[in-house]
Amino acid sequence: MIEEKITTADFLKGDIDEPLRPKSFNEFVGQDKVKDNIRVFVEAAKIRKSSLDHTILYGPPGLGKTTLAKIISIELGKTIKMTTANALEKQGDLMAILTNLEEGDILFIDEIHRLKKILEEILYSAMEDFKVDIIIGEGTGARTLRITLPHFTLIGATTRIGVITGPLRSRFGIIERLDYYDPESLKIILARSSRLLEIIIDREGISEIAKRARGTPRIANRLLKRVSDFALVEKKNSIGREFADYALKKLEVDGRGLDAMDRKILKVIIENYKGGPVGVSAIAAAVSEEVDTIEDVYEPYLIQQGFINRGPRGRMASVISYEHMGYPVKDSELNLF
Repeated sequence: MIEEKITTADFLKGDIDEPLRPKSFNEFVGQDKVKDNIRVFVEAAKIRKSSLDHTILYGPPGLGKTTLAKIISIELGKTIKMTTANALEKQGDLMAILTNLEEGDILFIDEIHRLKKILEEILYSAMEDFKVDIIIGEGTGARTLRITLPHFTLIGATTRIGVITGPLRSRFGIIERLDYYDPESLKIILARSSRLLEIIIDREGISEIAKRARGTPRIANRLLKRVSDFALVEKKNSIGREFADYALKKLEVDGRGLDAMDRKILKVIIENYKGGPVGVSAIAAAVSEEVDTIEDVYEPYLIQQGFINRGPRGRMASVISYEHMGYPVKDSELNLF
């Protein structure tokens, strides 16, 4: 397959990440278990000539949930209609989308855990029976009209599957979790992105960025573009390990992939609350960030890498956090870990 270069016009169109998205399962790097399972489910649906079962893709942000949904639509040869739960304010918003679907279409709802309860109830019958009821008129003159929907596939993406209600979750036939990427997979992704973006970077430069990308392709591509910006302004013909390290330090991304906010969170727990335990609301207030952002964006990686321990009484800084942040660990604090 010949890869097309991305031109200046692509940047002017808006989302530069879109041209970087893989367009097939073969192009999609990593998440092998999830990818292989979905490939089988898609092929089975094509053989049966039926719609794919409703699907939930969950895991931390930036791992490829939206990309996989688009690949599924391409592999099935069907249209995908995309929205976010926050954009669906009232019943009419969801009804307008559902009644405009065609046979086999895919409806992708991002952040589906934020869907309002009243909208969930509409989805129950839409997902199970492919029918929805709408009320026409008011008062004693009101009547119910049942609308039959074409068979469609709902793909929901979420970072917090535990928040999705049981009745809604039970209506999904396919539930797959995406995990953080290993550095080798990120190197392959970065190599492809650098070719598409015409960025000259050697293997060591790619390795340095991959090491600090928090196991997340979206972050890896963002860091690649920002390092490239530094190289362009400073008239570097190519990017190696030394320059990548220099640029990443300018971006305040350290050797473990922690950025300024990560370190601020750890500093608050260690300095303000003596290592914890402390509630996430207190942390959010101290760093002037939303609770949801702390829980969805920062905490998963910090917990996965062992910087934070989360218990019933709150968050606690681990020994790794003390060492990484340059704080001495007191004997009295070791009983927290």
